[in-house]
Amino acid sequence: MGVVIGETAEIGDDCTLYHGVTLGGTSWKAGKRHPTLQNNVVVGAGAKVLGPIVLAEGVRIGSNAVVTKDVEQDSTVVGVPGRVIHHHHDETQIKRNEIAHKLGFDAYGATSDAPDPVATAINKMLDHIHAMDEKMETMCGALKQFGAEIDVSNLPDLGSCSLSTNTPDTDDDDAEKIETN
Repeated sequence: MGVVIGETAEIGDDCTLYHGVTLGGTSWKAGKRHPTLQNNVVVGAGAKVLGPIVLAEGVRIGSNAVVTKDVEQDSTVVGVPGRVIHHHHDETQIKRNEIAHKLGFDAYGATSDAPDPVATAINKMLDHIHAMDEKMETMCGALKQFGAEIDVSNLPDLGSCSLSTNTPDTDDDDAEKIETN
């Protein structure tokens, strides 16, 4: 439904294009101006793949991504502009891919182990804050040995730094907890 496939696009075997996908051109010049999808490519809903680029075998494009550059084999691309978030070349991932291949494909070009960029950024900031807290405690201890009085009572406690994802249908006891450290 609503899929646009440009006139010079080439699509390999066992590719999946979800609704709203565009395999479009970036110019009106004669010749090859649309993408080439090799075998086993999955393009998520609403994604735009533009220009005479090549999506190599096993590539997954996340929903609503905009891809304008070639993508290497077995890579996952998300975002606007599209960026590679995962190469499936390590041994563990190869085993996962073999099992996934036996069971079928990942719907919508999304993988369960794709990192959440916001959660990754928050986790890195929390790691930095915890490291800074440890250094401050060490510095305060050293200063106290020299007789300095340091008041840290007005600092808020970070606790476990977990995020709660309450939905309107759940109360706090049923809420899913996401650890961020």
